[in-house]
Amino acid sequence: MNMTSTYHAPTFDPTVDELETLKRLEMGDSITVTEAIKDHVSARLLEWGFITKSTAGQLAITATGLHLIRRQGN
Repeated sequence: MNMTSTYHAPTFDPTVDELETLKRLEMGDSITVTEAIKDHVSARLLEWGFITKSTAGQLAITATGLHLIRRQGN
């Protein structure tokens, strides 16, 4: 049994802060990993594949993240 796996609920219900982060990235705001840690950006966004991290430490929204924003109707 793998004891290091992360539990994922069957669906992802984003918090207001997570939606705000996705919207910032969609609008082209640059967020570095350092800034994300300071601003307490949820690691769930990365774990669920809604954002990616470049080798330069920049966060970017994925197609899945864009779909989540559109699905929420926000």
